[in-house]
Amino acid sequence: MAGKNIDKIPEPTLRRLPWYLSNVKLMRERGETYVSSTQISKEINIDASQIAKDLSYVAITGRTRVGYNIDLLIQVLEDFLGFTCIHRAYLFGVGSLGGALLRDTGLKQFGLEIVGAFDVNPELVGTEINGIPIFHTDEAEQRVKESGVNIGVLTVPINIAQEVTDRMVEAGMKAIWNFTPFRIRVPEKIVVQNTSLYAHLAVMFNRLNETIK
Repeated sequence: MAGKNIDKIPEPTLRRLPWYLSNVKLMRERGETYVSSTQISKEINIDASQIAKDLSYVAITGRTRVGYNIDLLIQVLEDFLGFTCIHRAYLFGVGSLGGALLRDTGLKQFGLEIVGAFDVNPELVGTEINGIPIFHTDEAEQRVKESGVNIGVLTVPINIAQEVTDRMVEAGMKAIWNFTPFRIRVPEKIVVQNTSLYAHLAVMFNRLNETIK
């Protein structure tokens, strides 16, 4: 069952599991049929004991001195992470980043399908990007309730991030993937995943400056 016991897993482990999945897929493309935590460790520079501990959460057992069956490991990881199920989402804010996400065909491979977007720009409303319709933000509540979509992708300007978040919650969103650098406030039961590109840039620039001093 996808996502079984997923709420009990440490977040750092959840962040690492997709790395393992991507690298194991590359190994399969190279013709490997079995892979050990030591082999994965060499590929992504994470301690083998940590990898083995992380994989213990997904209920798969490796063979002594052989490792994990690659096909089975990929299947188990994809199912566990929810990548084998399609989760529909609406995107809010069709700017440069929002438009790029609408054009990203790779998201569906990881279980996320953006089925519609909302914006207030009259030049965008009523058009499509990559076959995905763009509606006026005022239609959000009605369309969310009619469709049953409960995941929202937030890519609006920072000055309206909280306002749009409130509307998303009122419309019935249960999870929000927040791409803005604003820490949105939501009711306790709403799931929020913050992915601030700007925050990651700040970390990279800081580390870069340290290396060139």
